Amino acid sequence: MKPVLLLIPGMLNDARIWRDVTARMQGLAEVRIADVLTQDSIAHMARDALTQVSDVEPGRPVLLVGFSMGGYVAIELLATCPTRWHSALLMSTSCLPDSAQSAAGREKAIAAFQADFETTLQAVALRGLAQPNAALQDRLGDMMRTVGAATAIRQTQAISRRSDHRSALETLTVPVHVLCGRQDRITLPAWSQTLADTISASTLHWVDDAGHMLPLEQPRAVAAVLSRMLPRSK
Repeated sequence: MKPVLLLIPGMLNDARIWRDVTARMQGLAEVRIADVLTQDSIAHMARDALTQVSDVEPGRPVLLVGFSMGGYVAIELLATCPTRWHSALLMSTSCLPDSAQSAAGREKAIAAFQADFETTLQAVALRGLAQPNAALQDRLGDMMRTVGAATAIRQTQAISRRSDHRSALETLTVPVHVLCGRQDRITLPAWSQTLADTISASTLHWVDDAGHMLPLEQPRAVAAVLSRMLPRSK
């Protein structure tokens, strides 16, 4: 049986964020994508994501993959049900709680979403890329517009209330891969280094010519790590 990939999108993302990655994984794994658009907490997102693999047969490997906010959801799942996963990939994310500065930034983001969602999503799309790229900015803009301001605000509030799971991560034995773009201006590379340092059973991968939006900017690099994570046939 093919392994299962459980992919968890980031904030202001839907399943389209994974399109270029899943195209490269066809035939290698069964892909399932969590819906994180309606919940009011990271814990609730995690519970709903877990139902996506509730029917997977015992012994069939499940790989957990979280991007950005989806990384927070994946960390929640690793902390609360660590034995469920064959391995995990955490991309463009962090295990650190919000600092006072970060919390203030989230309040400003909520105010900006409320005041002028279109201008704000365009700024987020540009900041998420290592270099301006009109085609990728248009794809991001279309996706964020569909997700909408109300969901963006709810997700921002959920992120600000997330739990600190560093103590659970320190004892984790599941193999974890941490992936970060070297030009990430949203989740800083230093935070990925801290995440990798916190999880002893982790491998840290740096991606050149990439910012925050790894599944769009460097899908080949993401798929390459996922391919290496797949269990070897006996």
